[in-house]
Amino acid sequence: MTSPFKGQTGWRRLVSAAGYSIDGLKAAFVSEAAFRQLVVLNLVLVPASFFFSVTAVERAVLIAVCLLSLIIELFNSAIEAVVDRISLERHPLSKNAKDMGSAAQLIGLCMIAIVWALILLG
Repeated sequence: MTSPFKGQTGWRRLVSAAGYSIDGLKAAFVSEAAFRQLVVLNLVLVPASFFFSVTAVERAVLIAVCLLSLIIELFNSAIEAVVDRISLERHPLSKNAKDMGSAAQLIGLCMIAIVWALILLG
């Protein structure tokens, strides 16, 4: 069975994809406190990166690790939504999936701290 959305090509496909992406960002912002907190963190750190005397490549890395945390949180939230959609019943595999998504975000946040510390203090 094929999806009726798979037949789109060209600009129509790009416009549809952009719309779905915006819907996903809105859903994450409205329903996920962690995503909102990361947006605030990015609103502080990304502009702050322009106030430090670093090379363009270092600044790009500082910004990239911040944006990566948003990407990780979107995946984490997607995993949680799919697991909850399947069943709200407690199950070891559901817990593992949610815990692994959370662990990915923890590593992402640690990466922000490490990269910022290495670039700004090193």
